[in-house]
Amino acid sequence: MAYALLRLGYNWGSALVAAGVIVGLTSTMLVLYYGLTRILFAMARDGLLPSFFSALDAKTRTPANAIVLCGVTMALVAGLAPLGALAELVNAGTLTEFMLVCIGVIVLRLTRPEMKRPFRAPGGLIMPVLGVLSCGALLSFLPLVTLLRFALYLSVGVAVYFGYAARRSRAARQAPDEIAA
Repeated sequence: MAYALLRLGYNWGSALVAAGVIVGLTSTMLVLYYGLTRILFAMARDGLLPSFFSALDAKTRTPANAIVLCGVTMALVAGLAPLGALAELVNAGTLTEFMLVCIGVIVLRLTRPEMKRPFRAPGGLIMPVLGVLSCGALLSFLPLVTLLRFALYLSVGVAVYFGYAARRSRAARQAPDEIAA
């Protein structure tokens, strides 16, 4: 949009849109970064990751190891990987995540219909089925190289989970009813 406005001669509009994009992307990245460090902290506290990630700084009481490692990793990836490739990889991950949530809703509605639900979504099973189909369709439009990168990324995650985390998780050692409580 900024480029289109610039080409049309609206320099002030182009600058305004570009500034808005920078502010929006920066705030979004900071929120995601903050969330990532807390997720790593919680996973390490449960045993899914090494305790290195759950160590709290004595002064700030924040997971400093996770914050520093995530910051360095993000800076390296941002500096070395093409932005388009990163955006496509994030899209693949997000679409897959939405598909898995929809599949989880379908499975829970079929296997545990008596389960108490704090809210109801309209459409019954139609909405999660449409969610799976639409996310799958969008995934199919991504370039093959992106899907291969995502498959590699996902397989590394699965290997870490089954090779390290599955045996160490405190939640996995509890009964399913204890976790829900």
